[in-house]
Amino acid sequence: MKKWLGVIVAVLLIGGVIQSPSVLAKENKLEVEGNLVIVGGALGSSNAEVYHEFIKLSGGKDRAKIGIVPAASGSLKSTNKFKEDLISYGMDESSIEIIPLSSHDFSGTEENERKWKSNAQKNKTVDQIKELSGIWFVGGDQLRITDTLLKKNGKQTKALEAIWEIYRGGAVLGGTSAGAAIMSDVMITGGDSLGGFRQKFVDEDTSSSDEEYAPVYIEKGLGFFQWGIVDQHFNERSRSGRLAATSLKYEKDQLAYGIDEDTAMIVHNKEKTIDIIGRNTVTVVDSSEAHTNGKEIKGLDISYLSRGDSYQVDEQHYTIHEDKVPTKGYEYYDFEPLPATGVLTSYGTLPNYLSYSLVDNTAVHEVHSYLYDSDGDGYKIIFQQDKHSQGFWGYQDGQKDSYSLLHVNMNVEPVELSFKANDNLFSNYQKSSFQVPDYSFNSETKGSLVMAGGALGSSNAEVYEAFIEKAGEDGDYAIIPAASSSLKSSRAFTEDLVSYGVPEENIDILPISNHDFKGTEEDESSWLDHKNDDELAEKVLGYDGVWFVGGDQTDITNSLLNPDGSKSKVLESLWTIYEEGAVLGGTSAGAAIMSDVMIAGGGSYDTLANGFTDTYDSMSQQEGGHAYLEKGLGFFPYGIIGQHFDNKARLGRLIPATSAHGEEGEYSYGIDEDTAMIFDNDTWTVEVKGRGGVTVVDLSEASHPDDAPSDYEDILLSWITSGDQLDLDTNEFTVSDHKVSTLDYEYFDYEAAPHSGVLTPHPTLGNFLSYTLLDNEREEEVKSYSFYEGKGFELTFAKGERTEGFWGYEDGNKDDYSFLRVIMDIQPVEVEIDYKN
Repeated sequence: MKKWLGVIVAVLLIGGVIQSPSVLAKENKLEVEGNLVIVGGALGSSNAEVYHEFIKLSGGKDRAKIGIVPAASGSLKSTNKFKEDLISYGMDESSIEIIPLSSHDFSGTEENERKWKSNAQKNKTVDQIKELSGIWFVGGDQLRITDTLLKKNGKQTKALEAIWEIYRGGAVLGGTSAGAAIMSDVMITGGDSLGGFRQKFVDEDTSSSDEEYAPVYIEKGLGFFQWGIVDQHFNERSRSGRLAATSLKYEKDQLAYGIDEDTAMIVHNKEKTIDIIGRNTVTVVDSSEAHTNGKEIKGLDISYLSRGDSYQVDEQHYTIHEDKVPTKGYEYYDFEPLPATGVLTSYGTLPNYLSYSLVDNTAVHEVHSYLYDSDGDGYKIIFQQDKHSQGFWGYQDGQKDSYSLLHVNMNVEPVELSFKANDNLFSNYQKSSFQVPDYSFNSETKGSLVMAGGALGSSNAEVYEAFIEKAGEDGDYAIIPAASSSLKSSRAFTEDLVSYGVPEENIDILPISNHDFKGTEEDESSWLDHKNDDELAEKVLGYDGVWFVGGDQTDITNSLLNPDGSKSKVLESLWTIYEEGAVLGGTSAGAAIMSDVMIAGGGSYDTLANGFTDTYDSMSQQEGGHAYLEKGLGFFPYGIIGQHFDNKARLGRLIPATSAHGEEGEYSYGIDEDTAMIFDNDTWTVEVKGRGGVTVVDLSEASHPDDAPSDYEDILLSWITSGDQLDLDTNEFTVSDHKVSTLDYEYFDYEAAPHSGVLTPHPTLGNFLSYTLLDNEREEEVKSYSFYEGKGFELTFAKGERTEGFWGYEDGNKDDYSFLRVIMDIQPVEVEIDYKN
C-alpha cells in the first residue's frame, strides 16, 4: 500500500450504537515496566534519534532481540525496510525477526499470509514473542492489527497476551502510523477534522468517497498507552478537529496526543513521563474544561511540544527543553497577521501559525482560521492567549526555529461562507514602479549557485555536500554575514562545514556589513567601507566557495553595492571568481539576492490585493503588506527567486512580481525551506536538493487584464523536488527516476474539500495539490481561498492536457511527489460569512 490519507474516506452517519466511554476506556491502570515508542508516521530512515532510542530501550544493539509485526501493511516492503534500517543503526540481522502475524494476504509474495491469522493462537508464536525485548508495529491499516490480535469477542489472543506479558516485564513496544493508532484504548480509525467538528461518530466503516468530510470512526485499540488517546500523521493531515472532538466525547478526563510525522512520543511507564523526540511536534489536547453548545465547541486547551520537551503525567507538569527560552515579554514579532484562510496563509500549518502569528507576536492575542466544504458549510476556529498561555523558542538542527506552546485556547463556531466573483474589488492596486537593473551577464560564466530557501538544517547533507563538491577538493570558503543581526549564523555555518569535512582553517568570515552586530565589542557598521577595500577585494579572489547567510537581503545589497548602484570592488571580485568557476551560495536572504529583481518584502494576499510599494521599513515588512522590490546582485539572471516559499506561502507575491518584471520565456522560482535550487552555468540546468521542493511559475500562457490587475488565468505551476531537474535551454523537466507517473494510476479517488486554512489536510501548497489533485482520480480541479474583511481571492488549480504528477518514496517510506504544469486561475471574490449558532 502506498499510503493512507485520513481525508480520503468520507463516511455517512447511519444508525448504530457507539460503544460508551466506559467500555472503551481502561478503568484500572496496569503496572508496566516496559516503555513505548509511538511514532506519528512517515518515519525517515535518517531519523537516527528515534531508531537509537528504540534500540536502546530494547536493550542496546548488542543485547536487543526485536520482532516486527507486519499485520497493518499491504505488503512486507515496510517490514523489510524497517529491518534494514535497524541493521544500518548497528543491530545484527540475527537479532531481528518478522513475527508471522496477519489477517490478510500480502502483495508481492508467493505465500498466502492470510493463514498467519491462526498464528495468533499458536504456542510457537507465543514462545517467539516471549524471547523478544522489543516489538515494532509497522504502518498501514490499524484495523488489520486489531483484527489479527483480538478475537471476535474482543478478548486477547494468546499472541497479544504474550505481548502484554513482555511489555509488563520491561520490553519496549513501538509503532508508526497505524502502529501508533493501536496504542490507546480509544482507537481513531478514520475520519477528519470537519467530521469531528460536526460531532459525527460511527462505529463501523461506512466509507463513501462522494462526501467531502468523514465522520470519526472509533474502534477499540490495544491499550498499551494508558494515559489518553493517540492520533498520528497529525499536522500533515490536520487532525486537530477529530482528536479534540474524540477527546471531548470519550476521554474528557485525560489528555489526548496528536503525533506529527517523523516524530515520536517516548513513554516511560515506571517514571510516568512522556518525552518528545524527532523532527516535528506533538499536540496535546486538554478537553477537561471544554463543552459543546449546539454546534459550538468551547474551552479546548491546546499545547505543542517539540524535541526535548517532556510531560510528567502524575504531576500534570510540562518541562520545556532548556535550550528554549520563554517568548512572553520577549516576543520577536510585531505584525497584524491575516486569518488563516488557505494556501496563501503565511505559516500555514497550525503549530507554525500559532507560534509565529500569535504566541511570539506582540500585536495580537487572538487569531482565527476556517474549515468548510465546497458549499461553504463549516466552522470558524478561534485561537486565543490568556494568562496561562506560554511560548518557548530555540533553534534545532542548526538554525531552524523550534517552538513549544502551552495552553492556547481553541473555540469552534459554525459558519456558512459564500463567495461571489467581482473583478473590480481591488481598484486601489498599485503597479510596480521598479526599474529592472540592466546587468550584462557573461555567457561564458563557469560558476554555479546553491540557493537555499531558508531554515537550512545542519543535518541536510544533500545541500552541504553539493556546495562543498562544487567548491572542489581542498577548497577555500568565505562567509558573508551582512544579512544577519549577529555573527551567530555565520559561526554556525562554519561549524556545519567543519562537520562535513572542511578544515576550519579553510573558512573565513569576511568583515562585510552595513550595521552593528549584537553580542560583539566591535562596531561592525564600520565594515561598510570594506566593500571597496583593495586588500579585501584581492583576498576574495582566492575563494572557491562563498556563502551568504540569512537575514535581511537589503543589508547584503547595501553592503556590496555602491550608493549609485554600481558594483563595489569586493562585489567585482565575487563576480570574477564566479565567472571563473567558484560556487556562490546562500540561504533565505542569501538566496533572494541572487536574481536581478530582488523581492525584499510583502505578503501574498496583500500583494495580490494592493500591489507594490516604493518604501521599506524593516524586516517586519516581510510578514505582509505591499510587495517591495529592489535591485539584486544578478548572479542568476534567468528569473526571479523567492524563498521561505512553503512556510511563508509566498506564491501570491511571486506571481505579481513575475507579471510585472519577468522576462519573456523565463520562469520564476519559489524555494521551500530546508531545500536548495542548484544552478550550473556550464550545463544550464537547475537541480533540486533537500527536504522540500521548488515551485516553478510559468506565465507564458497566462492572461492578466490591465483593468483587473488581481485577476489571472492559465498560470502554469510545477513543483519539483530532490533529484528533479530543469533544463533552462529547452525548458524541459526531468523527474528523478525513483518516482513514477501518477497519470492514469492515481492512488486516491475522493471528493476533496477546498483548502480553507490550517486545519485542511496537507496544508502546504505542494502537498495539497499532490494529494488532492494530481494523485486523485476523482478531481479535475481543486480550490482554495484567501480573504480578509469581506474581500479575497478564489484560487482554482486544474489538470490540463500537459499536467502530470509523479510519486515515489524517499528517506525510507516517506511520500515524495513532484508535479508539472498545473493550471492556476486567480479570481477576486466578495466573501460573506453567516454565523449559524
